[in-house]
Amino acid sequence: MLVIDGLTCQFGSKTAVSDVNLEIGQGAFIGVIGRSGAGKSTLLRMINRLQDPTGGRILFEGRDVTGLRGQDLRLWRARAAMIFQQFNLVGRLDVLTNVLMGRLAEMPAWRALTKSWSADDKAMALSALEQFDIANLAAQRADSLSGGQQQRVAIARAMVQAPRLILADEPIASLDPRNTKVVMDALLRINKHFGITVLCNLHSLELARTYCDRLVGMAGGKVVFDGVPSQLTPAVAHDLYGLEAGEVMDLEIPAASGAHAPAALPATAAPSHH
Repeated sequence: MLVIDGLTCQFGSKTAVSDVNLEIGQGAFIGVIGRSGAGKSTLLRMINRLQDPTGGRILFEGRDVTGLRGQDLRLWRARAAMIFQQFNLVGRLDVLTNVLMGRLAEMPAWRALTKSWSADDKAMALSALEQFDIANLAAQRADSLSGGQQQRVAIARAMVQAPRLILADEPIASLDPRNTKVVMDALLRINKHFGITVLCNLHSLELARTYCDRLVGMAGGKVVFDGVPSQLTPAVAHDLYGLEAGEVMDLEIPAASGAHAPAALPATAAPSHH
């Protein structure tokens, strides 16, 4: 269980995330939606502790991870694995080595510095590549791969971290439709097959409605919608995206039944599930 309690992040006078409260059960696939600048990336980066919050707490299975330091923080970042829009691979290194880097948090410092991978680590990395049908690319340089292949390598690297949580920040933003499906299917398989919780920032509402079992909508750093995909009506989309709503949502898809379709919640009424 991941509990986000009053989480806030300020950059100078700008508030990027404001008093976010969420409870996320193990095994959920959550889509975080909203316009660019809504606070989605900052929220995921705070959960992983790449960005320190200026207020609030992050609890995982009852443990406060907000103040972790040193080795405890490194292990938390392994358990809350990040997948980035730009893949974050080392292009000149081969695919297998890029995946093995997901094991660094578990290794003694001397072994990490010399990259002396154990046989078990190599077997785990190859197994992860096989799961995403790219074991045949293990010896290739990462920068020789297509975008979709690179993102699958990044997901395999996340998997060898033995994560409890996958935080995917716009993982398909730079991919074509075919590779978008391949990558989203890979995330869904991780979620359903291994029961790993996935929080995925997405710009496309149609992808969010297709893959996610719950959607969290952000605007101006606040949670303004929290519900199942069927509750995401055109009216809610307009509240989240304004004039961009038509670009991110196929409005011909039937919305939830008229009279009972919920309007977007004001920030103060967004459910915190406390």
